[in-house]
Amino acid sequence: MRLVTFALVASLAPASVVAQGAAGPITATQIDGDLRFLSSDLLEGRAPATRADKLTTEYIADQLRSAGVEPGVNGSYFQTVPIDVVKADPASIRVSATGKSTMTLKSPDDVVVFAGSAVENSKASGELVYVGYGASAPEYKWDDYKGTDLKGKILLVLVNDPPASTAEPKLFGGKAMTYYGRWTYKYEEAERRGAAGVLIVHTTAAASYPWHTVVGSWSGEQRTLPRDASSAPPLGMRGWITDSAATALLKGAGLDMAKLRKDAESRDFKPVSTGIDIDFSAHNSVNHLSSANVVGVVRGHDSKLKNEYVAISAHWDHLGIGVPVDGDSIYNGAVDNGSGVASVLAIARAAAKLSTTRRSLIFLFVTAEESGLLGSQFYGEHPTVPANAIVADLNLDVITVNGRVRDLEVMGDNKSTLGPMLASLIRPQGMKLSPDAHPEAGHFYRSDHFSFAKVGIPSVSIGAGEDYIGKPKDFGEKASVDYNEHRYHQPADAYSPDFDLSGAAQISNIVLKFARTLANSPVTPTWNADAEFKAAREKSLKPLS
Repeated sequence: MRLVTFALVASLAPASVVAQGAAGPITATQIDGDLRFLSSDLLEGRAPATRADKLTTEYIADQLRSAGVEPGVNGSYFQTVPIDVVKADPASIRVSATGKSTMTLKSPDDVVVFAGSAVENSKASGELVYVGYGASAPEYKWDDYKGTDLKGKILLVLVNDPPASTAEPKLFGGKAMTYYGRWTYKYEEAERRGAAGVLIVHTTAAASYPWHTVVGSWSGEQRTLPRDASSAPPLGMRGWITDSAATALLKGAGLDMAKLRKDAESRDFKPVSTGIDIDFSAHNSVNHLSSANVVGVVRGHDSKLKNEYVAISAHWDHLGIGVPVDGDSIYNGAVDNGSGVASVLAIARAAAKLSTTRRSLIFLFVTAEESGLLGSQFYGEHPTVPANAIVADLNLDVITVNGRVRDLEVMGDNKSTLGPMLASLIRPQGMKLSPDAHPEAGHFYRSDHFSFAKVGIPSVSIGAGEDYIGKPKDFGEKASVDYNEHRYHQPADAYSPDFDLSGAAQISNIVLKFARTLANSPVTPTWNADAEFKAAREKSLKPLS
C-alpha cells in the first residue's frame, strides 16, 4: 500500500494519538524488522573492521537502495574509514608499581590498560603524578597543571569535572559535565603535555557507568584512526584504575586518596609527585584495516537550496565479541545502537516516499562510535558535502524500547536554536522537552552529534524522556537505571520480543517531521552566543579570501 504524507496521517489519526506524538507513516513493525536483524547473533556484535562490518553496512546500503535513497559518496553508499585495530595479548599485560609503594596491578580486576597507538609492543614507564581532574580551562580560570613538566610521567587523573561550588554554581557547567570531564579529553591533554601514560580513576558515580562497563569497553580490541604525522607523540599507555586499587596504591606511599580528591576541588591545586614508579608493557596484535560510513541522500527540489542539507545520523557499530558474561560473549547492541539505526532507516524510507523538501536530506550511518566517535570524526574531517552546507545534524543514539513518552530528552537543546525549534514543533502534540536527567554523565560529548558540532554544524541527539504514557511516574527513571546497570555495553543488550517499539516509531515520526521542517524552512539553525562551537561555524561560513 502506498504511504501517504505525514500531514494526511496526522489529520486522520484520533486526537488522542496525535496528542501523544505517535502520528506519522513510520510504524513499530517497520522498526522491529531491522532491529531484529541488526541485533542478531549473525552480526556478531557489529564490530568495525570485521566480517560483521561488511554484513552490516551492506544490509544498510541495500535497505537505502530498495527505498529509493540515492548513494551519497560519488555514486556509492560507502565512505571508507581507515581504522587501526590493536589488541593486547592478555597474558602479556604487565603493570607494576615500585618505589614508595610496591604493587602488582591485576588486569582487569584493578586496571584496564591498552596501547596508546597502533604498535606491536607498547610500553610506558615513569613516575606516577597525580594531576587532579587534569583540566586546563582558561574560560574557567582553571589550570590543574600549573606549568609542571610532565614529559615521561604517568598521570593519575580523576574522571569528570571539578565540582561547582556555592560561590560558583556554574563552574564547569554546574551539575552538567563539560568536555573537560570526558575520558577522551584526559588522554588528549596528557598527550599534548608529553606524558608517557594515563590512568583514570574510576568511580561509578563520577563516570556514570560501573566498572564492568569499563572492562567490556576497553579490555578487548581497540580501534583508532591512523595518526597524523604532525600529531604529538602518542601515549604509551591509556587506561583506567579502580578507586580501591588507586586508594591502596597511594596509601602505600603515605598518600590519602580522599584528601587528594578533596584537594583537586580547588583552583590552588598543584600536581602531586607520588614517588611511585609505574611500569607497563604489553604485546599487541596490530591490523591496519578499514570500515565504512554508509551515506544516502534524498535530494531537495529547490534550485537555490538543494545543495544544503539536513543530516540524520546514527552509529551502526557495537562492541563485537568480547569478555563472556554468563556464557554469552556476543555484545549484540540491540538498544545501543541497533534501535537508532533501525529508526533512521525507517525515516529514510518514509522521506524517500514523501514529497521532496527544498533542502536535501542526508542519512549517515557512521562506524566506530564505540571506539571514540571515529566514524563521525572522520566524516567531520572529510565530509561528503561541504560542512558549511549542512544546516543541522539530528542524531539518534539509543531509542526507547519501552513505549511512548510525553517528553523528549535532547542532548544540546540548550546550545542552539534547534532546541526551541523542536520544542515548538512538538508542543501542539502535548509534548515537551525535558532537561537532561543526568547532565553529570556528559551525554552531549558521548555520541556522534558531537563530531558534527566540533566542525560547527548545529547538532542535537534526540531520545525519549522519562515520562512514559500509561506507566508509573518513576518508570522511566527505573528503566534507565536498570539498563545502565545490567545491559549497557553488556551481552544482555540483546533483542527481546517484549520490546515495545511504539515509542521508537513515535520518536522516528517526530524526527522525520523535524528534519522536513528544517529542510523547508527559510531560517537555518544557529548556535547560541555562549556555545563553544559558534566560532567554528562562523569560520566555516566565511568566504575564502
